Amino acid sequence: MNLETSKYLGGIGAILLVIGFLGSIGTGYSGLLSLVGLVLVLIAMKGLSDYYKEAGIFNNTLYGFATSIIAVVAFVAVIVVTLLGTIADMGIADWTNTAEWTAAFQEHLSDMSALFKFIGGIILAVVVLFILLVIAAFFYRKSLNMLSSKSGVGMFSTAGLLLLIGAILTIILIGIIIIWIAIILLAVAFFSIKSPTTQATPSTSPPPPE
Repeated sequence: MNLETSKYLGGIGAILLVIGFLGSIGTGYSGLLSLVGLVLVLIAMKGLSDYYKEAGIFNNTLYGFATSIIAVVAFVAVIVVTLLGTIADMGIADWTNTAEWTAAFQEHLSDMSALFKFIGGIILAVVVLFILLVIAAFFYRKSLNMLSSKSGVGMFSTAGLLLLIGAILTIILIGIIIIWIAIILLAVAFFSIKSPTTQATPSTSPPPPE
């Protein structure tokens, strides 16, 4: 894959991620757009890694992506385990029986232990998600710093720094906006990569002596 293809795939992928973020407010296609965008960015990073002969560009991106997936899976797993544990503590055997649910809630209405256990599980899930996303952002930043150094486009480094700051500040929600801005800068950075220009100079040999 040449440099031009990689930079355009990365730029288009980042734009799809930006649109996917905006679409999450009012449409159900945002997840698909974000997934396609993420795949395009990964392909672009692989191409750029090969072009600049720096394996760390793609490897750190891949580590960040894998950590992000683990974060989501771990979050969902903790939520499910917490929910199942709470239902078991309430003594609900038949989940389809509404009368059993009503009786269980009335019985445990004054006992807050089940509620506290559920809230504790939710907090644990959020903490695990937060820690893993910060680790993922660290890998992304390391990859983008390498790409910035190789390509000479400083905006990659800025985008990586904002991703890390945004991941840390997601605990107060403003980090989501910072991450969104970082992805916009990432799209601009991809399109800002300069292609090497080689000018062919015709060789003029002196005429042979008569």
